[in-house]
Amino acid sequence: MKKILLIVIAVALVSGGLYFGKDKLFSHQNDQEMPDKFISKAEKRDIDFSVEVSGDVMPVTQLDVKAEVGGKVKKLHVLPGQTVKKGDLLAEIDDSVLLTDRDSANTEIEGAKLAMEKAKKNYERSRDLFQQKLVSQEVFDNTTAEYEIAQNDLVKAQKKLQQVDDQLHFAKVVASGDGTVLTVPVVEGQVIIAAASVNSGTTLMTIADLRKLLVQTHINQVDVARLELSQPVKLRAESLKDLEMEATISFIAPVATITNNVKGFDVQAMIEKPNPRLRPGMTVNMTVPIARADDALSVPISAVFKGDGNKKIVYVRKGEMTEKREVKIGVTNIDHAQILQGVSEGEEILLVEPDKVPKRS
Repeated sequence: MKKILLIVIAVALVSGGLYFGKDKLFSHQNDQEMPDKFISKAEKRDIDFSVEVSGDVMPVTQLDVKAEVGGKVKKLHVLPGQTVKKGDLLAEIDDSVLLTDRDSANTEIEGAKLAMEKAKKNYERSRDLFQQKLVSQEVFDNTTAEYEIAQNDLVKAQKKLQQVDDQLHFAKVVASGDGTVLTVPVVEGQVIIAAASVNSGTTLMTIADLRKLLVQTHINQVDVARLELSQPVKLRAESLKDLEMEATISFIAPVATITNNVKGFDVQAMIEKPNPRLRPGMTVNMTVPIARADDALSVPISAVFKGDGNKKIVYVRKGEMTEKREVKIGVTNIDHAQILQGVSEGEEILLVEPDKVPKRS
């Protein structure tokens, strides 16, 4: 009875076309041919693995222009989109009150000069009389103090004039550097607040240097570990489909942040020579190369299956037989996987597991 049972089992295995070897499974396909669409070949190709993220274009340097004196905007000399040079006049603040203050300061200076001259004469007279012992020490000390006070009053009046002159100078707002006017949020006649230590002041306009732009993006914590400073990236703007630009990674944040519920790191890529059609505020897609393998033996990614544990396996087709093999994987992308070990060039690889091949009706 036992012998008969062994014979039955052997017949069943042969008729089913299956037998087991060490770490391998061979399967005969006598009842049907394997469709070509489920078969590929191990071939050599270049494999690029990259991450694509979206980011916003912004200037490297951007400045909010604010006045150092408050008052009414008398004249705006620039418009959004206009290019300016360092020292160009941007805006004028109404200086009528300052001019009045200047006249008042000049009057105070004249009065202080007269008072000082008078005090000086009194001092010199008192000094001579004191030397002749014709006036007391007290009288001489009083005239000396009056002369020194008069000198201080003149200095204060002169400093007040200097302050008014400085404010008059700041009433003319000039460009601190070259750039392009992005926005002008104020209008002529509007009363503005001066920028000071106690408040931020009113923004007259925003100026940026558009000769250098950067892309600000957010990359997840898994992929950011593979980035390096000065690493080249490719850019393509959504609104400029025909334009591909190059940039380099210029900044990788040292601390993770959460954006759209994804923990990652802020990354900036510098565009050294931006196309004139690229403008701040545009959204671009940034392709970041992570890994590359040239002339690598590879198979379609769909041909790689999960084995026991963390093992990766493929099914190699040999005539009417299929061999299950463990493989070592290298660089992968969405299409192909590099095979470092386990498959030879030209071998046929199944794109589906053998037991999942649809049977012909």
